[in-house]
Amino acid sequence: MSAESAIGRSDGQPPGTGLFYGWYVVAAVLVIMTVTAGLGFYNLSVYLKAFVVERGFSVSATSGATACFFISSGIAGLGVASLIDRYDPRWVITAGAFMSAVATLGAGYVSELWQLYAFYILFGIGYAGAALIPGTTLVARWFARRRSVALSIASTGLSLGGILLTPVAAKLIDGLGLQDATPWLAAGFVIGIVPVAWLLVRPSPQAIGLGPDGDPILRDASGSPLPADGINFDAAIRSRFFVLSTVAYIFAMMAQVGVIAHQFRLVATRSGSDDTAALAVATMAMASIAGRLAGGWALTWLPSRGFVLGLVIVQGFALTFYAAADSTPMLIAATVIFGVTVGNLLMMQPLMLAEAFGLKAYGRIYSFNQLFMTAGVAVGPAAVGLLYEWLGGYGVAFLVMAAASGFAFVLMMAAGPVRALIDGTGRS
Repeated sequence: MSAESAIGRSDGQPPGTGLFYGWYVVAAVLVIMTVTAGLGFYNLSVYLKAFVVERGFSVSATSGATACFFISSGIAGLGVASLIDRYDPRWVITAGAFMSAVATLGAGYVSELWQLYAFYILFGIGYAGAALIPGTTLVARWFARRRSVALSIASTGLSLGGILLTPVAAKLIDGLGLQDATPWLAAGFVIGIVPVAWLLVRPSPQAIGLGPDGDPILRDASGSPLPADGINFDAAIRSRFFVLSTVAYIFAMMAQVGVIAHQFRLVATRSGSDDTAALAVATMAMASIAGRLAGGWALTWLPSRGFVLGLVIVQGFALTFYAAADSTPMLIAATVIFGVTVGNLLMMQPLMLAEAFGLKAYGRIYSFNQLFMTAGVAVGPAAVGLLYEWLGGYGVAFLVMAAASGFAFVLMMAAGPVRALIDGTGRS
């Protein structure tokens, strides 16, 4: 069998289909993100409960160890970006899956505080290797004109993981106990990621003789393929757009993640029902999926920076609405509005970075950006919790998070146009 027939025809279509192969890569990234989010990111709260209830660790100690997950993931992301620039991303994804599996298996034997921290650090490194950085880099390589649509579909896996897999993981741990449940969860990482990566993922469209979107490869006068468009890493991270948009996202994600962490308790307290709170969480997840898919389609016509500016304003409005909501209909309405922004804000970050800086150093730029995002993600839940304790309620705490969204709007305005860094030819 020829190499061409093994991976698809030279036009980028698998044998017997009329579909650009990049969509198969998108499907693979969706599945991988579903597994990493469902058994990794969203499962952190499940592990926290299990370590406190089964192993007797304090909430503060476990929360501190959980923060190590984000720190190690952010630092490891820098190395992951460098590796996927030099090697086939499938090897990096596979290593991340196996490292996550080993960490998960080890969680069942944690009995000392240092083991708890070691688990979260290793788990964070594995998550970095298999999740957002390789996934978004692959989608950015395979698509240019339809990048927003492709990324909106692929990143839907983040929400699906929380909806489909995290409840299963929680039931396994509740029913079997941590030690007996973790081998099944570890197997889920390997079975759910590794075969999908090797069967469907290809490093880039150039690997099958194409450019992004299935277009011909751009070549210079001598016939040699042109290098990836974009500017150098050092120039990118010193640019006004990178600095100010990164800080803007720190505040936007601090508000978003902080509210998500406390949403269940807020709704349960004000509605007087855990069932209503559970409904709100599910509603937010579904609104996130619907909003992300609609946003990916709309971005084929709308400017990305204008779309982000609109999102942070809507998020600020939703959090203000939350602060005042005191009935079930109002709480659910605020949840829907907030949910629409949740998926889209996360999706827009890699899109804007690819648009602003091109693909030349995209992986390193995105990973450096994500390193700073851990500040907002880690601070958000603690900030809302401290404000709640200090002020005796969620009302003012959520208004502060709404103000953080407003500050993100100001910073994004000051960052300037997205594409100003690369001239009209798309090259530095």
